[in-house]
Amino acid sequence: MALECVGRVIDASAARIEDVAEEVARAVFSGGTVILPNDTSYFIGCDPYDSTAIDRVYAAKGRPDSRPLTMHVASAQEFLEYAFENPLAATVAKRLLPGPLIVLIRKPAFIGDELAAGLHTLAFRVPDEPFARALLERCGPIAGTTAIRPGGPPYLGDEDGSMLPPADLLVAHGPVPYSVESSIIDISGARPRLLREGAVSESRFAALLGPIERPLVKVRTQLL
Repeated sequence: MALECVGRVIDASAARIEDVAEEVARAVFSGGTVILPNDTSYFIGCDPYDSTAIDRVYAAKGRPDSRPLTMHVASAQEFLEYAFENPLAATVAKRLLPGPLIVLIRKPAFIGDELAAGLHTLAFRVPDEPFARALLERCGPIAGTTAIRPGGPPYLGDEDGSMLPPADLLVAHGPVPYSVESSIIDISGARPRLLREGAVSESRFAALLGPIERPLVKVRTQLL
C-alpha cells in the first residue's frame, strides 16, 4: 500500500510484531505521528507529552482545539494508574476492559490541560485488539483520535486509505474487529453516565455497573 499522505507504511502481516512495535516506538519517541489499528477503527496519535506532536495531530485532522484527544493504554492496570482516586474505575477495569469503549475519568492533576482541551475529564481506551495492545505495551501511552479527515468516514482497515489524514507512519493490520463506533461512558461523577451507545449496549453497561445515567447518542448496529 502506497499513500501520498503517509510517510511510511508497514504491512504488519509481513513483519514480526516485535519489529513493528520498534518502528512505532521509534516514530512516537522522535515526535512523529502514527496511524495504528484499534478495535473499532484506526486512529492517529502521538506521544501525549510532546506538545509539538499533539499540534501535528490536530492539524492533520483539522480538529477543533476544544475537542480533546484520548489516551490509548495497553492494559486495564495501566488505566488504573491514572484513575486510582475513582471508586468506579476498578469495576470498569475488571468488567469492561479491554473493550470497545472510551472511559472518561476526572483528569489527574499530573496531566496537563492541553491533552484534555481544558476540560476536567480525560478519555481512555484499552483496545479489544491484542495487536493494538502489543504496540501500546512497547510505545504507549499514545494520545490519539479516529483517523479520519473532516467529513470523511472512519478508516476500518479494509478500504481505500486515500482519505486518511497525513502521518509519518501507518501500520496496516487489516480490518478492525468491530464495524461500529465505540461506546463512551463518563465515570467522573457519582454514577456512570452513558454519552454514546456504540459497540457496548446500554443494557450491558447497566448489567455490569448498575444504574446508568443518560442522555446518549445511540448507534444501532452490532451492539454487545
